[in-house]
Amino acid sequence: MKTWLVDTGPFVAYLSRTDPRHPDVVDALDGFTGQLVTTAAVVTEAMYFLADTPDGPLSFAELLMASEIQIAGVGEPTQSLAAAKLMAKYADTPMDFADATIVLLADQLRVFDVITLDRRGFSTYRTAQGKPFRLVLT
Repeated sequence: MKTWLVDTGPFVAYLSRTDPRHPDVVDALDGFTGQLVTTAAVVTEAMYFLADTPDGPLSFAELLMASEIQIAGVGEPTQSLAAAKLMAKYADTPMDFADATIVLLADQLRVFDVITLDRRGFSTYRTAQGKPFRLVLT
């Protein structure tokens, strides 16, 4: 089964009809038949960005449920340390915590397809094994 990692931007664009990338993200996500996976950090960040959108957090939670999106946590201190090290490594890009958790998850799952609006970041980031990401939105 095909798996995509999901960054924050596509979730926000999917639910925000005024977002310029809304149509592209809707087409990509609605047309995808595989498994979507994200991290708890991405969920937190998306909830924050959607807080001012009417019913944004509720709509997002309903989307997560309806889509059966798998959510991976970063609950171990070693994972937080690994994320912080990645953030330091890519400070000039820059990389935030949510991005770092996606990079760590890619290594864990051996999945390198990511749906993101952060083309610059995910074109630059590499996994610990040196694997580049394949951006599924063009």
